[in-house]
Amino acid sequence: MLRYLLLAGAATLVSAPTLAATQAIIAGNLIPDAATGPTGPAVILIEDGRIKDIAKGTKNPFQADTVVDLSTKTLVPGLIDLHVHLTGDPGDDFRDEAVNPDEWGVVIGVKNAALTVKAGFTTVREAGSAQNTAFVLRRGTAEGRIIGPRIIAAGPALSIVGGHGDVTGFRTDVLTALASGYTCTGPVECAEKVRKSSKSGADVIKITATGGVLSQQGRGLEAHFTNEEMVSIANTAHSLGLKVMAHAHGARGIEAAAAAGIDSIEHGTFADEAALKVMKAKGTVLVPTLMALEGVRARLGKGIYTPTVEVKAKQALEAAGRQVTRAKAMGVAIAFGTDAGVFEHGSNGGEFALLVKAGMTPTEALASATTVAAKTLGMENEIGRIAVGYSADMVAVEENPLTNIRTLEKADWVMVRGRIVP
Repeated sequence: MLRYLLLAGAATLVSAPTLAATQAIIAGNLIPDAATGPTGPAVILIEDGRIKDIAKGTKNPFQADTVVDLSTKTLVPGLIDLHVHLTGDPGDDFRDEAVNPDEWGVVIGVKNAALTVKAGFTTVREAGSAQNTAFVLRRGTAEGRIIGPRIIAAGPALSIVGGHGDVTGFRTDVLTALASGYTCTGPVECAEKVRKSSKSGADVIKITATGGVLSQQGRGLEAHFTNEEMVSIANTAHSLGLKVMAHAHGARGIEAAAAAGIDSIEHGTFADEAALKVMKAKGTVLVPTLMALEGVRARLGKGIYTPTVEVKAKQALEAAGRQVTRAKAMGVAIAFGTDAGVFEHGSNGGEFALLVKAGMTPTEALASATTVAAKTLGMENEIGRIAVGYSADMVAVEENPLTNIRTLEKADWVMVRGRIVP
């Protein structure tokens, strides 16, 4: 039987987004779903970007136009990162936003989208950007014009006036020029901004429910929006078929966001028993982003952050990882997200070892980035598994990640939407 590793044609990803009619992928060891574990050698038939059939063993029973030999590798579902910022890089000076045009974010985003998908992350949720930058990247990767993952994009985050997500630290006239247009006060205005975000093309609504570590406002890390404002945001988004992701560090802000019906808590740094109890009751998902704090730790005390940021960073670092340990103990769903952009894009896989260190099993960690993340997006019938009918999103790694989770830090081969990533 003829076996060969398909390399020719991969470079056409950018110039020619059309797909080969059929492809057969020979896997030495298949993990179709984190819950099932390894099922042994398999051949996966791909047609028009979707999984058409799966056969056991390495003998190829399909008449495919091309064959990819991964018989020495373990094949896992494409990984999902629910919290990235493709249009930014770590350590950027906050004053750059007063100098660089929004379009510069697209240039940075093209670079980072390629780094991300080559690391094995075939779907990401872009958790806050300028008005159109993430939407442009979303279209570019969907059409195969640039190399990158499937992008679920929020666009600008909703925030309170002067809070995390609003522009701070400049002269008043500069602040006016840089305003995102997505701050809101009161339930009515917050509902309006959700509708504005939806109209602009958002796939998900992002809000900053509490203070944040890297913004220049020095009001700590507790609640920002009122309960009534968050209920309005959640209800309005849900009426439009959209989910809401809430940046939240402080315990009472987390509790209020979950009680309001927010779908996921991003970071959750100081989540306590009371907050997690509400999350469990409401089915709110925790997206811990532990890699973000590692990125902050590496830059602390080096003159990169302002004194305002340094104070908040030290508070957050003291609690790093505890929210995962507590959430698991209380049965709160934990989904994978990293906050890439606070650390180097392409290093997203480092989150797996941090989740395991915090008490998750390798199986739970892999599920958090596949089936659990897919369900969080409402895409559990499209991505997160290697199964017939699903999008052909797959990653080959050297070892079985359920025995060595760190193998997910390096992808040897990646396919997204049936396209091989060069």
